[in-house]
Amino acid sequence: MRSLPLALAGALALLSVSTSLAGQKPAAPIDQRSLQLLAEGRAARAAGNLDGATDALESAVAVDPRNRAAYIQLAQIAEGRALPGKAIRMYREALQLEPNDLVALAGQGEALVSRGAVTQARANLTRLRTLCKQGCPEATALAAAIVKGPPPVAAAQTVVPPAPARE
Repeated sequence: MRSLPLALAGALALLSVSTSLAGQKPAAPIDQRSLQLLAEGRAARAAGNLDGATDALESAVAVDPRNRAAYIQLAQIAEGRALPGKAIRMYREALQLEPNDLVALAGQGEALVSRGAVTQARANLTRLRTLCKQGCPEATALAAAIVKGPPPVAAAQTVVPPAPARE
């Protein structure tokens, strides 16, 4: 008699947990139109049409913002155009969708190095090394970029006006 309330509480807890798990929706697949635009963007990039690739990839992201591969492609195009700030932002979007994406972590780290944020790039490298314990090409490439360091900043040439003549 004393164990009946305990048994009922346990059964109720089990029932509530199992119904909540059964009620969750599985992750919906990425929209097919977005995947088609991603394929078009990759083809345009391979053909050297970076403007067309960017347009298609941005459309892919607009159709389905969960298209992580489109964000990565956009980031890689931005890096190719020497726009590391935009590349960092696109990689961040991809990492918000999948925090353990090796390509996005390495790419963001390299873009951070090119902006001079070596400390943040080292944090990405540490995370990469914990994710791939046996070593992976992404971690190796990021480590090499960190060792190389940020690109030298072109010193602005200042024109010094001649001193006024004294009388």
